[in-house]
Amino acid sequence: RATSNHKVKETVALELSYVNSNLQLLKEELEELNSSVDIYQNESESISVPMIPLGLKETKELDLLVPLKDFISEHYGEEGILFEKEIKEFMELRQAMRTPSRNEAGLELLMEYYNQLYFLDSRFFPPAKSLGVFFHWYDSLTGVPSHQRALAFEKGSVLFNIGALHTQIGARQDRASLPGLNQAIDAFQKAAGAFNYLKENFSNAPSLDMSAASLNMLVRLMVAQVQECVFEKMTLLCAQHDFLARLQLAQEAARVEDVYSLVHQTMTQAHVKDYVPFSWTTMVHVKSEHFKALSHYFAAIALCDCPATSDAELPEQEKAFIQFHVTMPEGPSLRVLLQDPEERRKLGKAHLKKAIMKHEEAMRIHGLCKILRKMDILQEVLSFAHKRSLSKYSEIDHEEDFFETGDAPDIHPKTHQKPEIKSPNFSQVKVTDLFHRLGPLSVFSAKNKWYPARRVHLMRGENGFGFTLRGDSPVLIAGVIPGGCAAEAGLKKGDYIISVNGKDCKWSKHAEVVQLLKSTGEEGVEIGVITLQGTEGPKAVDKKAAAMSSGSGLLKSNKENSRKSLMNSKSASTLLVWSKKSKRSKKSTYGIPFTAVGDNEAMY
Repeated sequence: RATSNHKVKETVALELSYVNSNLQLLKEELEELNSSVDIYQNESESISVPMIPLGLKETKELDLLVPLKDFISEHYGEEGILFEKEIKEFMELRQAMRTPSRNEAGLELLMEYYNQLYFLDSRFFPPAKSLGVFFHWYDSLTGVPSHQRALAFEKGSVLFNIGALHTQIGARQDRASLPGLNQAIDAFQKAAGAFNYLKENFSNAPSLDMSAASLNMLVRLMVAQVQECVFEKMTLLCAQHDFLARLQLAQEAARVEDVYSLVHQTMTQAHVKDYVPFSWTTMVHVKSEHFKALSHYFAAIALCDCPATSDAELPEQEKAFIQFHVTMPEGPSLRVLLQDPEERRKLGKAHLKKAIMKHEEAMRIHGLCKILRKMDILQEVLSFAHKRSLSKYSEIDHEEDFFETGDAPDIHPKTHQKPEIKSPNFSQVKVTDLFHRLGPLSVFSAKNKWYPARRVHLMRGENGFGFTLRGDSPVLIAGVIPGGCAAEAGLKKGDYIISVNGKDCKWSKHAEVVQLLKSTGEEGVEIGVITLQGTEGPKAVDKKAAAMSSGSGLLKSNKENSRKSLMNSKSASTLLVWSKKSKRSKKSTYGIPFTAVGDNEAMY
């Protein structure tokens, strides 16, 4: 646009097209790297169909030292430099979380960091103010960077990586053995649970891999991979020449084909089509055709390799066969079909014909994808299954067969182990609040504001200090006697005691504070107190009691920030302790107006 010289324009256009073609090549190479199916496969010598694992989202380093120190000074009124150790410990945990090991220890590390984010959120992220920190993450498949100030993006990305790591652990299992298959099933079910939890609890993610459409596709993909493992488990457990077991295998294979068809349908939808790697879409399509072929193959094996049905077996086998096909096969009645070897061979031959067609279709689709063509093991699996069906067909094909092989009906999909979507169990990794020195979260959190701490000097009068106390961690002044020592010193109902004679009491139990007060001599006692903003006056105690009895002051259903995890994390137990304490305190005379309170432990 800057020149009218046609020659310059042509030169620039040529150079731009060269740059664009280079960018396109780089994009394809990146897609190939990020979506590589064969990276995390098991290394055993047994031949099994490869699974699709996900790569982890990557993130930039994050320096929280200055922002958190500033917030501690500004919001909590503490010296930020005194909390450098805790801030550095949190940053080290985040650094370690960026490169977790591909095993249970790596999952625990991600879960520990995820749980720790709850405390970070409660301590440093007020509802109406930003901390000014950007969280940078890269898309799992395209590598496209995204950033947000919301901590929800950090939480969601870590949760995505928990799911992705489960997929890698599942893909690495040796599925030729029963323990390996059970571990793979468990891993893919947990991956489905993580992606499903992410889809239901986080919204408006800036990266495509965390969009609702992508997560829905990933959940379905994981469920399909579980179903495939269930089929492989059945092949290990099935008796070789049992008719009903072979029918069961055919139905299991039909079920796998069914779920992979649904995944393929999801992958080719408008919102996902241009995003999902072509190698994934092709792999899912190949598997759909492959398992359809296997369902027909096992149907043929049941009919041709198992002995004809005896009169004693007939009722049971007839019942199973009625529900076996989607539509009943043409020809003789079921009784004749099951007891006549020739009729069984005819139907078996029709099933094999369909199996061979589907095997060939799977191999054709496989050949369309450059990335899959490089995977020798997949080629080997497809080729082996195809040759096995051809071999069986030539074995049962007679030269004198003059009948035209009919079209075998499809097999009714059925499974004996339905996949389960296992939501993340956040409570399995216990964490303690790194910033617990700031005080109990019920009071000392980012959402609460309080007036600057006051130091009050009290002398014990004839009737004690003149106030009633309530609760634990921190202890609340529930009432102040008019004209008493406490009232004259400026203490108010609703104040929290944070120190006694210079000793920090934010986490102290009721009895500990009482003991400190009782141990004071004639020189009196110096009490540090704070008053929450907006809670001054008579309603303060009622609010405190409500928060304590419900134990849910911090458990608001915030979908984006996914605070449901709190219920399963270490913090939940903290809140339950609060709830228990409030019940205990109700047994004493704290609820009685202080004018009616006698000389007992509630009044000091």
